[in-house]
Amino acid sequence: MPFSVPYLRDSSPVTTMLRILHLSDIHLGTTTHGKINPRTGMNTRIEDFTNALKLCIDRAIADRADLVLFTGDAFPDATPPPFVQQAFADQFRRLADAHIPTILLVGNHDLFAQGQGGASLTIYRSLAVPRFIVGDRLTTHRLTTCHGAVQVITLPWLSKSALLTRQETAGLTAEEIDSLFLNRLSLVLEAEIRQLDPRVPTILMAHAMVDSATCGSERFLTTGKGFYLPLALLTRAVFSYVALGHVHRHQCLCSDPPVVYAGSVERVDFSEEKETKGYCWIEIDDQHRAHWQFCPLPTRPLVTIRLDVQNATDPQKLLLDTIRRELKEGAIARLIFQIRPEQLTAIDEPELHRAMAIAHSYSLNPEVINHTNRVRVSELSPTAIFDPISALRAYLTTREDLQAVAEELVALAEELWQESSEFQPEQMNLKL
Repeated sequence: MPFSVPYLRDSSPVTTMLRILHLSDIHLGTTTHGKINPRTGMNTRIEDFTNALKLCIDRAIADRADLVLFTGDAFPDATPPPFVQQAFADQFRRLADAHIPTILLVGNHDLFAQGQGGASLTIYRSLAVPRFIVGDRLTTHRLTTCHGAVQVITLPWLSKSALLTRQETAGLTAEEIDSLFLNRLSLVLEAEIRQLDPRVPTILMAHAMVDSATCGSERFLTTGKGFYLPLALLTRAVFSYVALGHVHRHQCLCSDPPVVYAGSVERVDFSEEKETKGYCWIEIDDQHRAHWQFCPLPTRPLVTIRLDVQNATDPQKLLLDTIRRELKEGAIARLIFQIRPEQLTAIDEPELHRAMAIAHSYSLNPEVINHTNRVRVSELSPTAIFDPISALRAYLTTREDLQAVAEELVALAEELWQESSEFQPEQMNLKL
């Protein structure tokens, strides 16, 4: 496909550094803005997301990663169709075949029924996939890699019920429950930190919303009631690197230690149109310092063409010229334009469709702007007292287009009003 640009291979000499690939929020199975590929029978957006995942796995294998960290949200929900599960498993099996340890952290989209009943990723533990760890609880995992040992604390997406009982929260306000939850979480995390081996580098994996993060579509995709983690909870000197998931926009919240959202591997919707997607490559030296870089992926572009043609003498030409200038071949596109009602006859819609046809998928979204001003009748102020007929007469004085029939309308209104005044509910056996 036109976006399969190879990554820049690391040409640095082989070192004893611990090499780690961090990816997140795959959302494999997303079909929004896709269409069926007639050659494969698969939705093209599923193919896009699979291709992005494949490029991540390619890098891990090609550059001999010692560890792969996936920080949650494998699918749009916890019950993906079998062919989507297979596409996910096919790619991650390549890591097992390459003997690369992998940790799959459970995100909010991986949970059944808001955390009750397990998670979609736990099947990899049930199948005892070699060197695969499922992070579905807050605990510490100790691994031995080709370049030494590493400790990884997993902090999956947690509902408040994971650490608090109903009795503990009875009668508390939402703010008080949040405070109690964070205090409990801090204690549990501190207990894990106290058991760490200081001679071994430590990584924290967390699928959470950090209070200083800039978020996007995940704000609306979140299932269940989430919580915000204070950044101070994560910026502990004991951590060499903090690998975050849940927020789709790649960002570094702190440099020492690095607290990094890898971001999603593909754009989920137009709220992510301007975001660069990718993964993170980390190398940890013998002083436990992490050296990391963000590696962009060649994902399918989303393009919004937005313009106002209300003052254009030839709105069709302006639309076509703008499409030819801004539309990218193979992109997911939307054309949004403001137009006056009287200009609609000047728009050749089939021609617009032909111009947009180079897009992978597209939509036309005209916004018809009616500039007819609503006339306020000064006599009809909120404090004025009018009977309906007088109010109608006052309104009709403002409508030049109705003057020819004004008296007829008033006469009809008076007739209706008279009939309603003579109406007696008991004549229809209505009980009021």
